[in-house]
Amino acid sequence: MKEIVVISGKGGTGKTSITASLAMLLPQKVIADCDVDAADLHLLLQPDIQERHDFYAGIRPVIDEAACTGCGTCMSVCRFSAVTVENVAVIDEFNCEGCGVCAYFCPSNAISLQENLCGEWYISQTQYGPMVHAALGIGEENSGKLVTLVKEKARRLAEAQGAELILVDGPPGIGCPVIASISNANKVLIVTEPTLSGLHDLERVLGLAQHFKTPSLVCINKWDINAEVSHEIEARCAQKGVQVVGKIPFDEAMPKGLVAGLPVVEYDAQSPAARAIYALCDAIDMCS
Repeated sequence: MKEIVVISGKGGTGKTSITASLAMLLPQKVIADCDVDAADLHLLLQPDIQERHDFYAGIRPVIDEAACTGCGTCMSVCRFSAVTVENVAVIDEFNCEGCGVCAYFCPSNAISLQENLCGEWYISQTQYGPMVHAALGIGEENSGKLVTLVKEKARRLAEAQGAELILVDGPPGIGCPVIASISNANKVLIVTEPTLSGLHDLERVLGLAQHFKTPSLVCINKWDINAEVSHEIEARCAQKGVQVVGKIPFDEAMPKGLVAGLPVVEYDAQSPAARAIYALCDAIDMCS
């Protein structure tokens, strides 16, 4: 079983749009959306949710108002200004870091620590194959743990169904969820754009992949809006021994497909962008 993770050094490069088209073209796969902080692959693949599960991570303090004496000990030991005291202690869930020190020092044992409900994860069916995805709650942490869970469930599903490939839509950037998404991947496909910020962030995410010894491929989206920077990207990749496997032109069919809720290869298979993605798919298959 192979695993390809599509990532980008920055948001807005077209990573998810390209992943959705690859989901349509690549055979025998399970799809995973690991961009759990801002998941949007479902907008194009329109999954039918088959299973829905809660995701718990970390802890949160809960006040027993009947036992609380309002002594203020919890407020004095909290370093995140997450506790106020009127008649009883009140926890501000947005400031609370879940460290548990309030419960440890509470003289009346009025504070208990419970698992924190951070979000949900799903197993769904799409017209392009099964999909595992998730949604992290607003302002919640532990996105790396949720990414790891999504990948684990996708692998189990792929093994159960005899799938040959796991196609992962990873998060942008180089943070914890990105590291979790590329863990154990056979290859990463890095989608970039021909801008100075795109080039800079490509360098960073290439460094991340190389640090974890994950082979990288690069695709330049909207390459023709700045041919000079596109050539610079190709030169930098050549210096690092990284193959540029796709160059997708700027094409109005791409945003029109997004508005229609369809991957561009389904919205207009003869458009320049769709033809370039067909070629990208073939190149990925040859490099696998």
